[in-house]
Amino acid sequence: MRRFGEKMRTLRERRNMTIRELAVALGYPAENNSYISMVEMGKRVPKAEFMLKVADLFGVTMDQLTRDDQEV
Repeated sequence: MRRFGEKMRTLRERRNMTIRELAVALGYPAENNSYISMVEMGKRVPKAEFMLKVADLFGVTMDQLTRDDQEV
């Protein structure tokens, strides 16, 4: 899932969002930013619900976020 984290970071940075802002946009408390940081670094495996929220927020498909042959 490291690739998911890298792609999520790319999408976040394209929107000039901080990790804290992303947490809030996904409906989590701003203090949840450590979880998001760990996902971006590939140190936590995201749950399916979290991945779906990220895909919806950024207007991409799950395939784009999870498959190596799909770009965001």
